[in-house]
Amino acid sequence: MGASHARSEYQDLADKTGFSLEQIKNLHKRFKELSGNEEKISRKNLESIPALANNPIRKQIIEAFFDKRNQQQNEEGSFEEISFEEFLMVMSHFRPPTLKTTEEEKEKMRKDKLRFLFNMHDTDNSGTISLAEYRKVVEELLSKSGTIGQEAAKAIADAAMLEVASTNVPNMAPDDFYEGITFEHFEQILKGLEMESRMHIRFWDVDTTTVRCGKKTF
Repeated sequence: MGASHARSEYQDLADKTGFSLEQIKNLHKRFKELSGNEEKISRKNLESIPALANNPIRKQIIEAFFDKRNQQQNEEGSFEEISFEEFLMVMSHFRPPTLKTTEEEKEKMRKDKLRFLFNMHDTDNSGTISLAEYRKVVEELLSKSGTIGQEAAKAIADAAMLEVASTNVPNMAPDDFYEGITFEHFEQILKGLEMESRMHIRFWDVDTTTVRCGKKTF
């Protein structure tokens, strides 16, 4: 009875996320390892992952798992803890297409991945990635390398945002204020970049290109 109930629950999750039953089983095992065998995971659980320690956008990656916008339910705000289903919904953004994936499904998958990335950087949920948000990401990426100072990183971020503004709003006057990168602008910036299979996770012993957990393949 217990096994039958678990299979039924996994099937429901498979329908929602596109993962196979075997993949869900193995991801559930990894979820339990991360949560200390609890029913929910907190930020603290994810912060303890060694492979994330030196990632320059570690904070944004972790916050993405608790962002309600990534649950495909048109909600805003964030969770304090997430269940396995909520964890799986976020992981599904990193699932690559298969040979059976249709072009229509690939396009939706690409849009979902872009929206996920956009949400990571639109931290105040304003609908735009502001200069302050963009600057913070660039500063973190460059300063982590140890070869460039904070002021230089800030200048690079400002110049990059100005370039984005001139591309997206070609007739903008010198004294016009660019409010930030909208999702539509974000799509244009990444147009031509193959996102469907390139956006994946290779930390906490899970590889979403093949969905591996440690040395086990599934």
